[in-house]
Amino acid sequence: VPSLVRGQRECGRRHPEAMLSIGRGVAAWTAECQHQFRRHRWDCNALERGQRLLGRVLLRSSRESAFVHAISSAGVVFAITRACSQGELKSCSCDPKKKGSAKDSKGHFDWGGCSDNIDYGIKFARAFVDAKERKGKDARALMNLHNNRAGRKAVKRFLKQECKCHGVSGSCTLRTCWLAMADFRKTGDYLWKKYNGAIQVVMNQDGTGFTVANKRFKKPTKNDLVYFESSPDYCIRDRDVGSLGTAGRVCNQTSRGMDSCEVMCCGRGYDTSRVSRMTKCECKFHWCCAVRCQDCLEVVDIHTCKAPKSAGWVSRT
Repeated sequence: VPSLVRGQRECGRRHPEAMLSIGRGVAAWTAECQHQFRRHRWDCNALERGQRLLGRVLLRSSRESAFVHAISSAGVVFAITRACSQGELKSCSCDPKKKGSAKDSKGHFDWGGCSDNIDYGIKFARAFVDAKERKGKDARALMNLHNNRAGRKAVKRFLKQECKCHGVSGSCTLRTCWLAMADFRKTGDYLWKKYNGAIQVVMNQDGTGFTVANKRFKKPTKNDLVYFESSPDYCIRDRDVGSLGTAGRVCNQTSRGMDSCEVMCCGRGYDTSRVSRMTKCECKFHWCCAVRCQDCLEVVDIHTCKAPKSAGWVSRT
């Protein structure tokens, strides 16, 4: 893989079976990024247009770059941890620390089953994902390392305890419990909130950390996302900023949010087309136990953003 740095290639050689899991992690975080940005001008589709266009986004040190670093780091943690629990990796298994008896608010229980080995997933992701940033000592590398760590911590935040009861008639005389990761959507939703509350920072005088750009805001914690420069508006196609523009994007005529036709189309207006589609209707419950529906033809209006007068890529030369 040409885009991997030396540290990542060495990690891949030591753990070749992990590369397939990392591939699954990339698919998971890419889909999650596109889900979270589906109603915004930048909709994460730069990820599908190749490394060059995505690289332009990551070079900007913007809030979008902060989110991509965090969610990609989280995706590797999630995928590696899941692979450990499913016995797909030789280097790890279930969490070895979850053994013996323990106590919670409901009383005593025994550790059993297969607890997700989140600590191994975090350790692996730190070694693999951070390798690309450790070779640099500049402000952007420091920012990326911070956001990578925030993404890893986000996955662990939603680790939950699950239990199974043992006893007569299902009573909880004895309980067996284990720790399991929540669905990746919870991590995505959490990091989306962090994206919306991301904190703009500047390097401190000795170049070892951050300070807030606006003194009225609080100092970022290890869970917060940080960025250096403001985002472009993403209204037009611009390779230099990794923007595909919003021409042809579907907008919501009745919304007042980011997906509204006014905001999404950047004031250029929109086209409306009437389309027919089949939907399920007149659904009825039949005893026992089925729901039967009719196929109905529905006519709806689809609104799409108009292209600017010059619809090509912006040239800065």
